[in-house]
Amino acid sequence: MSLKLLLVDDHALFRQSLQVLLAANGYEVIGTASNGFEALDAARRLRPDLILMDIEMPDCDGLTATRLIKAEMPDVAIVMLTVSTTDEHLFTAIKSGASGYLLKSQSADQFLLLVAQAAEGGAALPPDLAARLLREFARQPSPAAQADEPPAALTPRQSEILTLLAQGLTYPQIGGVLHLSEVTIRYHVKQIMERLHLDNRAQVIAYAARHGLTPPPNG
Repeated sequence: MSLKLLLVDDHALFRQSLQVLLAANGYEVIGTASNGFEALDAARRLRPDLILMDIEMPDCDGLTATRLIKAEMPDVAIVMLTVSTTDEHLFTAIKSGASGYLLKSQSADQFLLLVAQAAEGGAALPPDLAARLLREFARQPSPAAQADEPPAALTPRQSEILTLLAQGLTYPQIGGVLHLSEVTIRYHVKQIMERLHLDNRAQVIAYAARHGLTPPPNG
């Protein structure tokens, strides 16, 4: 795979184990960091495509680092990888610009599946966390969400892509359904995010849930 990854975690043994797992499955790990400040420096130097970011770290935590990195490099995808299952951390991570939220307690197979989703343009969220996120965004929209433009502000093609994205399809899958290239799908998604004033794919999916473009989560 051509995807370049940066691993950020303050536990050296975990970083090394994760690097071995990813390399064995075809990913290129171009660097590691042990706190948020190191992550920002590494992101500036290495320009990764995807960062796997721990939350609880000394000196500078992962949520702060995510905001700093996204402010400078909005195209870099960041997925949180953490032991924390609290709603506060989950919601703050997505609002800070994270594209996903993975738990260290999940199996290696599930972890690799969700990383692959992130690599293909999907939102890397286990089903239970995705349900909690969608419920929260639908129930208590943020001030920014209250200013969302209505779906009618999108072109018919953009609305079609938004609906498919909200159903969990990745960029290549959407391209297959609509007979468009992945590059074209990425362009449209970027336009959708700019038009709706959203920062990442997870927020796009939450927006779709608020406007009835995806079935409400069970529970």
